[in-house]
Amino acid sequence: MSLSQQRRFPRRRTSVGASRDFVVGVLTEWQFSYLIDDIQLCVSELATNALLHGVPPGRDFAVSLRTTDQLVRLEVRDSGSGLPVVQCPEEESCAGRGLYLVRALASGFGVDHDVVGKTVWAVFTKPAPP
Repeated sequence: MSLSQQRRFPRRRTSVGASRDFVVGVLTEWQFSYLIDDIQLCVSELATNALLHGVPPGRDFAVSLRTTDQLVRLEVRDSGSGLPVVQCPEEESCAGRGLYLVRALASGFGVDHDVVGKTVWAVFTKPAPP
């Protein structure tokens, strides 16, 4: 059984928290509470990147969750042209850890180029049923 939900968010700082609340609600509804912490952190990082680097003024970004038999896929789509780059963060640095964390927590991570903008995605493996 595959499930899917998406929500759009305005280009505001409060949208990062709203995107976290969205994924927590969806994962709770789908009974995937074991993935909440990792996906909540990842959506926070990806939504922040969309706000800082990807969403032109006056535009929204979209957060989607989809499932397959083995995976949950998180996507953050924005209409900006900038390409995300994973950086190995400096110990003293206060920034630059977002995509590094996403890559470390997710089973897979990537970027799909759209006609306008891009979709940054991360997949998380569901545990095998007992």
